[in-house]
Amino acid sequence: MPGPYEGIFVLDAAQGIAGPHCGQLLAQAGARVIKLEPPKGDWSRGLTTRANTHSVMHSCFNRGKEAVVLDLTDPRDQERARKLAAKADVLIEAFRPGVAQRIGLGPEAAKPDAVCISVSGFGQDGPHRERPCTDGVAQAYSGLVACNVGADGIPHRLNTLPVDVFTGLSAFAACQTALAEQARDRREGNPPRRRHLDVSLMQSAAALLVLPIAESGMLGRMPAELNVPAGTYQGSDGAWFMIAMVREEEWVTFCREAGLPELPDDPRFVSFAERARNKPALMEILRPILQGRTSAEWVARFQAARLLCDRVNTPLDFLADPHAQAMRVAPVMEQPGLGTMPMASIPGIGPWTTPAPALGEHTEAILREIEA
Repeated sequence: MPGPYEGIFVLDAAQGIAGPHCGQLLAQAGARVIKLEPPKGDWSRGLTTRANTHSVMHSCFNRGKEAVVLDLTDPRDQERARKLAAKADVLIEAFRPGVAQRIGLGPEAAKPDAVCISVSGFGQDGPHRERPCTDGVAQAYSGLVACNVGADGIPHRLNTLPVDVFTGLSAFAACQTALAEQARDRREGNPPRRRHLDVSLMQSAAALLVLPIAESGMLGRMPAELNVPAGTYQGSDGAWFMIAMVREEEWVTFCREAGLPELPDDPRFVSFAERARNKPALMEILRPILQGRTSAEWVARFQAARLLCDRVNTPLDFLADPHAQAMRVAPVMEQPGLGTMPMASIPGIGPWTTPAPALGEHTEAILREIEA
């Protein structure tokens, strides 16, 4: 079946993860996506495991696209890029604010009714608009790192690049909204207008932190830690497991299963708020008890009691789990130049295994097309 965006032409002039992820999702929905890269390629081609012009990072966020290489310092290639932009129903760029307009790839370069997406670290306006930004910087700036304090007492960044990935999803959602608005305009007989979407890592990080931002702003301070003693614990075998709690009754059940039935009556631990206030004392009690059995024993015991608990898996453990395999969370795909790899699907969209293009793989064909 053709995808819902079949017939839509997308010029993806972004590098890294956020912008390209948006372009990939549009490709998965049926759009034709041309990825514009400099002669040295998208910098993501040089990170993670790689071979030739391919890398795992690039392959994860550029599947289903055609690749053209243009040197945007060359006036002739700038003109070619502008010809591609003039055809675009959707234009994605991730240059520093103002650069796209300077080289002729700003919103005005696309079709009059195009959806133009500018992806940046701090947004197109404001005092920090020129400041360099990465996923880690956005995590630190937004408060995400401060909300992720480890058992060592040190605030840590999340190593899975959540802000980059969420920014790509946010750009895709915003683009879908704009395309739906244009469809409504056409149904009502109105000429669709150009949309310019300002999507930043900073704003996406804020959206991820909607709960702590709301509570901190309301209270004027950092809120108490959520759901103590939820967290990770180590069993006698050295393996880790996770306990989660959302109801006070679960604390009572947990204490019973841990052999501490009297603990819920201790005034220091009678509520989530009191347990957060007295967490160091609580940990002195719980950790030695939980180190008395293996992780597998605790997981089996707590799950049998219908508590929220599971082992701390590695990605390989997760992929090997029978449920993950049955649900096909990461179908194996062939990426030319790298080999086979499991590729996680977007929930609700389904598996999709069209590989990412090699650097400049379609340059000659695309140049013939625009210069014909």
